[in-house]
Amino acid sequence: MKQRTMFQALAALAVIAASAALAGPAPRDTITPAFREVIPNIPGKSLVAWVVSYPPGGKTAAHRHASSAFVIGYVLSGSIRSQVDSGKPQVYRTGESWTEPPGAQHRVSENASSTEPASLLAIYVVDSNTKDSELTTLEQP
Repeated sequence: MKQRTMFQALAALAVIAASAALAGPAPRDTITPAFREVIPNIPGKSLVAWVVSYPPGGKTAAHRHASSAFVIGYVLSGSIRSQVDSGKPQVYRTGESWTEPPGAQHRVSENASSTEPASLLAIYVVDSNTKDSELTTLEQP
């Protein structure tokens, strides 16, 4: 009887593994530049913004932003689940926002819905000499 139970468990694991392989990786975000403007009354600082669009169930890997970047996330549509540093994950809806201090770890950034798309405007107050490629660094799993 034990062999049959073990065989059933192995068969179930094989089905789960095959399903995961067929499903592929989780949907990712699409990031589009919105603007980059020097702040005239704060020497050396700029405002940079990107639109982050998520398909249903889409997410961004854990990441950090440039050490000089103060970040504001503003939800344009749908609902976004976000967790910064050791804070608790929260869901923000259209018109709501959150902030991230310089050097914070953005542990969770994802569409809170598995059926509807969502988007946010990520606004950075950052050193003007910061390159776009330095704004976000993905963390290794």
